[in-house]
Amino acid sequence: MMTIATTFTAKSSFKQRIASTTSGTNSKRLSSSQTMTTMQKNTSGNKNASSCLLENRITMRKRNPILSKTTTTRTTRLNVLSANASSSSSSFEQEQNDSAADVFVSEMESSRAVSSPKNKSKLALVATTAALSLSAFAKPAAAAAAAAIAVNAGDTAWILTSSALVLFMTIPGLAAFYAGLVKRKNLITVLGQCFALTCMMTIIWFVCGYSMCFSTAGLFGTAAMKEGATGLSAFIGGLDKMFLAGVGPASMHETIPEILWVLYQCTFAIITPALMVGSMVERMKFNAVMWYCALWSFAVYFPACHMVWGGGGGYFADLGVLDFAGGIVVHITAGIGALVAAIKVGKRKEMEMTVGNLVLTFLGTAMLWVGWFGFNGGSALSAGANAAFACMATQIAAATAAVTWTLWDIKEFGKASVLGTCTASIAGLATITPMAGFIGPKGAFLGGIAAGIICRFFSTTVKEYFGYDDALDVFGVHGVGGFLGTIMLGILCHPVLGGFNDVPMLKQTIVQVYAAVATAVYTAVASYACLLVTEKITDGLRVPPEAEASMLGLDEYSHKESAYSPMK
Repeated sequence: MMTIATTFTAKSSFKQRIASTTSGTNSKRLSSSQTMTTMQKNTSGNKNASSCLLENRITMRKRNPILSKTTTTRTTRLNVLSANASSSSSSFEQEQNDSAADVFVSEMESSRAVSSPKNKSKLALVATTAALSLSAFAKPAAAAAAAAIAVNAGDTAWILTSSALVLFMTIPGLAAFYAGLVKRKNLITVLGQCFALTCMMTIIWFVCGYSMCFSTAGLFGTAAMKEGATGLSAFIGGLDKMFLAGVGPASMHETIPEILWVLYQCTFAIITPALMVGSMVERMKFNAVMWYCALWSFAVYFPACHMVWGGGGGYFADLGVLDFAGGIVVHITAGIGALVAAIKVGKRKEMEMTVGNLVLTFLGTAMLWVGWFGFNGGSALSAGANAAFACMATQIAAATAAVTWTLWDIKEFGKASVLGTCTASIAGLATITPMAGFIGPKGAFLGGIAAGIICRFFSTTVKEYFGYDDALDVFGVHGVGGFLGTIMLGILCHPVLGGFNDVPMLKQTIVQVYAAVATAVYTAVASYACLLVTEKITDGLRVPPEAEASMLGLDEYSHKESAYSPMK
């Protein structure tokens, strides 16, 4: 009887201890829940502040009311998602902490029944390991969930598509367009140069190009980039992002992963020097083309990209210069660089254009036109109204320029030229590039008419008058088109003409003219310097006269290959 009473007393005492432990655990859970509620409120406030900063940064980048409205809506949606992510991650951590507490209580209950020192040590080790493992798992998972919510899936999908489209513009688009315009004996050389430039510029971009364009750190220890300050960092970025240092899965550029921004801008860095190939065809050595384009990228493209698109603190960005997709950064720089190269290398032995394969040129034109939707529409960095307006402006300008040029051909020669129509559409696309996201359909129509008239005048009358051998009209189409679009932007972007920029027309036009002229002058000087250095490195820029005059052409001289097999 005594033994039974003692056992009953022990069991009662054990139940009371369990109840006490459970009560304490529940109190801790309640306290934890209250603490988490307070943290959610604080986190919500921080999220709202961060979202406001994000909205302001996006709005300032384009200075575009349409984009501002789009990004405001998108940012509001992000606020809600971020708050939900915060709540979800907090709930997740709370559940994991509760689970850890349950495991600990269960182990404590078992330890009441087994009171040996050895078992106590084992149970303590189990409880500690479980708590540490769950804590280590909960925090990274919560952080990953928050990072995933910050990425806008629609924007990301659109920029992924746009990146592929812009790369498609160079290979095969631009390569085919240029290759069809040269003599058959030089076709492989043009294809090879475009393809080799794609590979070379990708590596340069990965190593240091992205950093020099978009880093805010000072180069060689100079002061960091700061809005309103005009130091070295206003003209070129630092090297802290070499080899894409600091670009990880959680790195963001607005609403897309930063690594996608790197990829998208890489395609621009590829096509810009490739455009210059058209002015140097049929006479410049392969290695000279590669060296010139590599040096030119460091001297011209990277600084221009940083000054315009590098953000607040960039020289042109602080002036309020508008360049939606590359009128300054791509077309003016490439057009002037091509003109200087054409003059420096000299004229071809046979200066007239001999079209080797017009079908190839037509297909290349079509590829460029389609790819330009990624070039201009993708520059909105969002899958919304701004991208749609940019794509619509692109379509209207290209079509209008082609019709205008063709009508002039019919008036002058009595026939429509397929080559002229193809060239005209590219002129319209180059002209609309800086304006695409800042103007409405009416502005695109006016821009297309201007491109068809002025670019044709420079590609024919002006070139013949001065006698320079811009073989495939890179300057007349891209240089003049980019310059024309950059200047017209100041006028056509005004709301009176259906545009989306509320800056006074005269003020914006003066800023645009200054940026266009300054870029052209700097590019001319820097390009000539790059050609001088290239000439020393490659022991001359031009192929031997016998290679140029040979029936086998530069294909045989540079690559020991031919585009067409001999008839047998």
